[in-house]
Amino acid sequence: MVPSSNLVDRPATGETMTGVYERALGEAAADLHPKVRSRYGLASDELVRCIGHGRMDISRGTHVIPVLAVLAHQNMLFPESGHDVPFTVTTIGYETAAGYEALTTSRVFEFSRRRRRFDSLTLWDDDNDRLLDFLGSDGRIVSELHPRVEAGALVVEAGRQWLRTDGRYIPLVGPMAVDVEVRDRYDETDDQYHVLATVENTLAGHIMSYRGAFTQKQTPVETVPPTLRLGDELSTLPPA
Repeated sequence: MVPSSNLVDRPATGETMTGVYERALGEAAADLHPKVRSRYGLASDELVRCIGHGRMDISRGTHVIPVLAVLAHQNMLFPESGHDVPFTVTTIGYETAAGYEALTTSRVFEFSRRRRRFDSLTLWDDDNDRLLDFLGSDGRIVSELHPRVEAGALVVEAGRQWLRTDGRYIPLVGPMAVDVEVRDRYDETDDQYHVLATVENTLAGHIMSYRGAFTQKQTPVETVPPTLRLGDELSTLPPA
């Protein structure tokens, strides 16, 4: 392992667009704030791990707590809420065993009595020019992602969704689907990344949200840690 003191900062402009978000955004990636582009531009041809530390305000609907408690066992959403919760986010780009360009994001929330982890694997489907998000360590919930750039910030909304079980993809439609939006920007006044993520449903209303800020360092690594290498068993993707 390369010592963590050997920090690097990727160039944010002029490079080949190889990261999953850069592939999805195309030329619009150039409109991202350089720090945001660097954060989301990690690709499999680099062995770089980004680690961010900050604090989050987390809310959730009380009526969905039982469902969130179940999802927490798969490192997805969770039933806790709180203010100024310590937060760590780790991202790394790599190529899956099936040859897909991918980006793992692992979020850890340190509540006073419990640690919660929220994992996602974002994968580029080159055959169908689309971005797919596999939620949780097992990737049971899958969503198409639609990213765009607003004033240098990355805004991502969820599209079609599926339940992945026994190699099959079951569509989640109507009240079974959720509305997701994530906004990630960089503020030069405090030199921090600011994120706002919301999850809502037409019937259940507010499900969960987290909002906060963090700083980030990039560290070279020799290999992708197994705990961050999600989705290597993926051989088929949802129908286009």
